[in-house]
Amino acid sequence: MDQELRDAARDHLVRYGQGEIDRLYVSARGAVITDDEGREILDFTSGQMCATLGHSHPAIVKTIQSGVVDAVHMFSGMIPEPVARLAKKLADWLPGSLSKVLLVSTGSESNEAALRMAKMVTGGYEVIGLGGSWHGVTGQSTALSYASDRRGYGPKVPGVSMIPEPYAYRCPVRHCRDKCDMTCMKIGLNMFDMASEGAPAAIIAEPILSAGGVIVPPDGYFKMLQDEAEKRGMMLIFDEAQTAFGRIGAKTAAEKLGITPDIMSVSKTLGGGLPLAATITTDEIEEKAHAQGFNFYTSHVSDPLPALAGLAVLETLVEEDLIERANQTGAYLRQHLGALQQKYEAIGDIRGQGLMFGIDLVKDRESREPDLELGDVTTRRCMELGLSMNIKRRPERGAVWRIAPPLTVTHDEIDRGIGILDQALREGLDELAGSK
Repeated sequence: MDQELRDAARDHLVRYGQGEIDRLYVSARGAVITDDEGREILDFTSGQMCATLGHSHPAIVKTIQSGVVDAVHMFSGMIPEPVARLAKKLADWLPGSLSKVLLVSTGSESNEAALRMAKMVTGGYEVIGLGGSWHGVTGQSTALSYASDRRGYGPKVPGVSMIPEPYAYRCPVRHCRDKCDMTCMKIGLNMFDMASEGAPAAIIAEPILSAGGVIVPPDGYFKMLQDEAEKRGMMLIFDEAQTAFGRIGAKTAAEKLGITPDIMSVSKTLGGGLPLAATITTDEIEEKAHAQGFNFYTSHVSDPLPALAGLAVLETLVEEDLIERANQTGAYLRQHLGALQQKYEAIGDIRGQGLMFGIDLVKDRESREPDLELGDVTTRRCMELGLSMNIKRRPERGAVWRIAPPLTVTHDEIDRGIGILDQALREGLDELAGSK
């Protein structure tokens, strides 16, 4: 441990929402992170949901080591060969007619590009997002993020609207219980129609609302949403930052749903831990956008080194059969989470697909009142015991553990993680009972 470095971090780093700095971290391999005291921590969020293959996967490390020899960065108007290769690979990988690719650095950027493109091609500016969504922290993307962090930053981009999310466990329109009949969408769209100024552009949605509590919309939801978008002359944008490239046991959520959106944004799961994102659309939409002067000229658009990492990610997913492994390992994890649910009344609901789960903590299963305090106590205790996972806590949306280990996680690591979750719940419930 280097106390001088810890002090430097506390003295000189802006706190951006991560809590107090009580330690530093020195390495990450597979599903394990090591801190500056040599303590190993099991990572059940794949970093910031980005290390899908596990931290420092050999294929990614090898790619970076060899890639830096040729080029790390170029003038944004030049197209490096790895960028062309990745664009072709993505066009082959993605469903339907999604074949035109813009490579950028972050999910926020990819959503900004998607929204700019939709607005330019439709001529409108009104955009709808889902309650509980998270699309980024830049201008348009943060205006359409409703999971948290909306207050204190001044006015948002004009023209944004929200429709209630399909959260049947805790229905936002107080209509359904357990089975969503999509009244939330109908009410939300009716309200949009009443408020619209006649300039519709797009609906943007995560196929699974992760930051909102790992909310999985019901069967038929996105087909209906696509139909409603078409009726209004709006484009449908899928934000697949967390659902693409194996996380939910499929190439993409779009493929799994049988829905091809007009535009898709991908990010976290594409770069293998490096900052890489993409906005992908059809030939027709790209042609119209280009004809009207579409521009998204950033400092790191089409960078060669991240593109090489993206190629390595897609190749590794196939070579190691990680999509099928996500289904099999996810079933193993769900089985063990279900056993915890049988043991603890505090686990009200388990949601998710593949290796992406939300565990909804409640004071009792009948009222489903979120147990925010238990969420905080158990998450902190998990970290003390050597397990990193986070809590999504909002009074209106619940206290939800979000669990998404790397696709390479082993059964032994899952067993260890479940043991820590079990201990943290038991001790957390005892602690809270003793404080009353």
